[in-house]
Amino acid sequence: MDIYMQLVKWSYIRRNNIRAFFDQFPNSPVIFRKIRDYYFVYTVHWTAADAPIGIKELEEMEQLLNRELGTELQYLYRKK
Repeated sequence: MDIYMQLVKWSYIRRNNIRAFFDQFPNSPVIFRKIRDYYFVYTVHWTAADAPIGIKELEEMEQLLNRELGTELQYLYRKK
């Protein structure tokens, strides 16, 4: 998967939850939750100031965050 989006910043907000911001959707924080050994998108607090977010973008966000946290291999080899 080619990655064109960039992870701007992220922070822990609760146990096993992370809030992240991405350059293509700067006004829409994305909440991730940990499942097993990787993180997945739990919810997006989308705002009309950003473009609509599709499934492809959500998958790209998951891969970027998991790469940043060192859990990309677990994410890529998860059961689908």
